[in-house]
Amino acid sequence: MRTKLLLTLSSIAFVATSAPAIAQNSDEARLDEIIVTAQRREENLQDVPVSVAALGGETLAAVSSAGADIRALSGRVPSLNIESSFGRTFPRFYIRGLGNTDFDLNASQPVSLVYDDVVLENPILKGFPVFDLDRVEVLRGPQGTLFGRNTPAGIVKFDTTKPTSKSNYLKASWGSFNTINAETGVGGELGSGISARLSVLYQRRDDWVDNIDEPGENNLEGFEDIAARLQLQADVSDAFTVRLVGQIRDFDGSARLFRANAFAKGSNKLIGLAGPTSEFRRDQVRADGLNFQKLRNYNVGMTAEYDAGPVTITSVSSYWNGNLYSRGDIDGGYGNVFAPTMGPGVIPFSAQSQDNVPSLDQFTQELRVASNNGGNLGYQFGLFYLNEKLDIESLDFGAPADTAPAAIATQRQVSTAWGLFGSLSYEFENGVKLQGGVRYNDDQRKMVAARPVDTRPAFLNFGGPVPAISTEVSDSVLTWDLAANYPLNDDVNIFARVAKGYRAPSIQARLAFGRTPSVAQSETTMSYESGIKSTLADGKLRFNLTGFYFKTDDLQLTAVGGASNFTTLLNAKQVDGYGFEAELEAKPVQGLTLSAGLSYNHNEIKDPNAFVAGCGADCTVTSPQRTGSPGIYSINGNQLPQSPRWIANWTAGYGMPVADGEAYVFTDWAYRSKVQFFLYNSVEFSDDMMLEGGLRIGYRTQKFDVAAFARNITDDTSAVSGIDFNNLTAMVNEPRVFGVEASIKF
Repeated sequence: MRTKLLLTLSSIAFVATSAPAIAQNSDEARLDEIIVTAQRREENLQDVPVSVAALGGETLAAVSSAGADIRALSGRVPSLNIESSFGRTFPRFYIRGLGNTDFDLNASQPVSLVYDDVVLENPILKGFPVFDLDRVEVLRGPQGTLFGRNTPAGIVKFDTTKPTSKSNYLKASWGSFNTINAETGVGGELGSGISARLSVLYQRRDDWVDNIDEPGENNLEGFEDIAARLQLQADVSDAFTVRLVGQIRDFDGSARLFRANAFAKGSNKLIGLAGPTSEFRRDQVRADGLNFQKLRNYNVGMTAEYDAGPVTITSVSSYWNGNLYSRGDIDGGYGNVFAPTMGPGVIPFSAQSQDNVPSLDQFTQELRVASNNGGNLGYQFGLFYLNEKLDIESLDFGAPADTAPAAIATQRQVSTAWGLFGSLSYEFENGVKLQGGVRYNDDQRKMVAARPVDTRPAFLNFGGPVPAISTEVSDSVLTWDLAANYPLNDDVNIFARVAKGYRAPSIQARLAFGRTPSVAQSETTMSYESGIKSTLADGKLRFNLTGFYFKTDDLQLTAVGGASNFTTLLNAKQVDGYGFEAELEAKPVQGLTLSAGLSYNHNEIKDPNAFVAGCGADCTVTSPQRTGSPGIYSINGNQLPQSPRWIANWTAGYGMPVADGEAYVFTDWAYRSKVQFFLYNSVEFSDDMMLEGGLRIGYRTQKFDVAAFARNITDDTSAVSGIDFNNLTAMVNEPRVFGVEASIKF
């Protein structure tokens, strides 16, 4: 099957690069300059001494079609992986292998998501939909000097289209499973210095997975997702601007589908419901219990800018609120060894649970002062503050159809963080630019956790109710970065950067299946990178290459599930990583556009005293067992989970003039190599590779665009994660979707 996928890929790529050229609204075959705000200023990507990738244009439009969520960005730039065990509402990000597999609703991640200069800390905020964007940037390596908090791995950064833009559009698509994706962005000047923009996204899909143990057909995996953004901007004077924003999201759909015993024992091959010899079908499960997921987010914010001449003073204030209710069949099957029937395969016991966020409140305030680049010296400094109040409920049910929980565990977490930061740069007459930054971080977190209700049978050994337990952590750390950019000539820059990153201490107290909270102390990362950024062939070719090395001390890890079925935080003494990122864009002739990206990431846990529980399921663990401790395994020497060695992506677009417009074809592909799903290595809980591609064929003018498209065109079926405490449970990637789309600009 993998060979067939590669052959299909080769054929489509060949067709795409052999077709007539796509016009790019330019009379010359030259690449457009890419503007990024990786350093809180608008700069040419080629001049920024940071490993940064920008995603936009046809690629962003293509991957966002067919009702896709933020996970569609995974692998679209080098060193970026995204996955989730909550589906569309809780993405987990990994950059250069650094991430967090923790599924808990207060999980701390080393990758920050920044939405219009606001860091979104909680996982249920990070899945906010991608629509009406000006740019997407991925900043690799520690970025805590200028952005948010907890950014030792990097940042995924979204900048929305602003109210002053006259880029109005309406587009809608329909595809397989009655998938609808419709969005619009309308804005512009209203008069008297007032501008506004309204952006709306609507996505839906019918239930398309048949739970064959339930009446009827196709009763899972449907959803309806609505998001909207209203921005108002007032140019109070030539020097003073205020922008107000309000955003909302309303999601209603299925929880993540877990598939019991989907791995064949002794391999990571996906198998069907009838056992090892049956064919895996993505559109079928056999599960019991209730399944639903509901998420609500809203946001209000204000950005004010005052141009004081030598400097610009910026204030960014933002409040986010959210709640989530999610219940699923965690064992992924029906019945158990205590029931008359069970399956698929052996289900040791039923696991029906629900995780809720009744209330989440996040307030952030940032105030910064930045020079207006009037000379060789540039600087910016500021203050950042975050306050988060989070309530979590974890419910465990005695039977699949129960609506009253047998156990209720609660958590109340209050987090505060503040930072003082500054950055200074100087450009010499020969073009050499040196810059450095420093940030003082102060973080405090308090959690009160309890299990007030527990009526489960005594043989389960959970020990009944647990009284309130209070746990506090805090730390203060100085982080910094130094960078240099040296122009070899007008078209080639070389750069180097060293940075210290930091992640604040974390608490985990999911007491539904345990009695003791766990704590991970702060981690620190030293990152070193250097590279070359070049624009060649008279502007027809852009090639950037970065090599990096990092060392993280006391890396925060999460032992998820296992035989103990408990989420436990731990610190690994050290993790080393190294690799490279290469990106190429080319416009060899008028209209023809090509791009490619490739990354290699090698990392290794270095801690001979780091051990975790292996799977409770009947899997084949390949990590060494601790002497005298059956079921406990060393993770020393392992690659981090969800960390592929290789990530590659490539696109090709071409078209030909027809009448007043052009016919075009565009194809995009993303590949990742083998990943392990847990800290220990096993045969079953892994996936050898994933290769997903898209194809778009259409006709467009300056105003209209009509196209047919396909996502995951080869119907690659890959496991993306697993659950290991009960049976060989898998989660899989999104299905193939065919569809049509029409859009209009006005």
